[in-house]
Amino acid sequence: MLKFDLLATDPDSHARRGTLTLNHGVVQTPIFMPVGTYGTVKGVMPRSLEDMGAQIILGNTFHLWMRPGLDVMQSFGGLHQFEKWNKPILTDSGGFQVWSLGAMRKISEEGVKFASPVNGDKLFLTPEISMQIQTVLNSDIVMQFDECTPYETKGHLTTEREARTSMELSLRWAQRCKTEFARLENPNALFGIVQGGMFENLRDESLAALVEMDFPGYAVGGVSVGEPKDEMLRIMAHTPHRLPAHKPRYLMGVGTPEDLVEGVAQGVDMFDCVMPTRNARNGTIFTRHGDLKLRNARHKSDPQPLDATCTCYACAGQSGVSWADGGRDGFSRAYLHHLDRCGEMLGPMLTTVHNLHYYLNLMREVRESLDAGQFSAFRARFKTERARGV
Repeated sequence: MLKFDLLATDPDSHARRGTLTLNHGVVQTPIFMPVGTYGTVKGVMPRSLEDMGAQIILGNTFHLWMRPGLDVMQSFGGLHQFEKWNKPILTDSGGFQVWSLGAMRKISEEGVKFASPVNGDKLFLTPEISMQIQTVLNSDIVMQFDECTPYETKGHLTTEREARTSMELSLRWAQRCKTEFARLENPNALFGIVQGGMFENLRDESLAALVEMDFPGYAVGGVSVGEPKDEMLRIMAHTPHRLPAHKPRYLMGVGTPEDLVEGVAQGVDMFDCVMPTRNARNGTIFTRHGDLKLRNARHKSDPQPLDATCTCYACAGQSGVSWADGGRDGFSRAYLHHLDRCGEMLGPMLTTVHNLHYYLNLMREVRESLDAGQFSAFRARFKTERARGV
């Protein structure tokens, strides 16, 4: 089941505000979706995710197929009960993970042969098998199995001919996914994925063919795969707003806070990225006034929180009152710097809570600006604040 309601649009951009109704709940869009590769968002309790406003999270088809396996998933009735998350879940198809295996995999018309990175077993992943795995996972949004077109191929920039071959294979796989999804009588929603590399004409062809197949929603894939930022922004500016206005649009694997706001301006409804969680574990903190490098020695005795305007548990503690509003319950930069230096697990747990809260709160502010008809002003203010620096 999927129902998308468009509530508001911005007259000065392609930005839009909506609600996405799925089998496990309603999602307010635009939305950022935390990534939970192995059935968990690293370092964060499910209750904390709910407290910070997470409405939908991701699971990884490839890795959950490897471990714990489909027998275990089947015994729990899917991923929701297994990881105790009763809100919507989106699962990727496994295509990106197969792409990342590089020389360890062999792609054919039928599917992809590869050795398991877990135990070396020889495995074969096809569009049909991807649909079967995701049906067992019972994810609210299922992604088609596609080939993620690389930016570089065998040491050279991917040519238009190579990108076309990849894109056309993904289209044939999309139809096979749709056929298998229907055969399985999966009650959830299947999204098609627009490919075509860095070539606008191929993106247009892929988009048109997928729209003809009439998927409930569409994603833009094949970005953030090693291309320069300006190339990614060019494709992001070209593609999303050309997708059907009455269906949800998802930009896969993107990105920085700036990417999210610009993506919204180009008509994107849904985002995911490992950046807030991965960067948190590496000491890079996202704040309203730019990025903070927690490992810098200048934070050794700094009593300030990560972000004086933030109400997350790391910055505002139990009270939830930010320093800017007079609260003093949060953890200091000095303490978090100390935890990082000592390798204490509480450190990345708290910084992950902060980074995810920042991303989710950013999307909440975007939605509020769209509701109020003030997205353009919000976008300008956001750029100015982030450029100030910490």
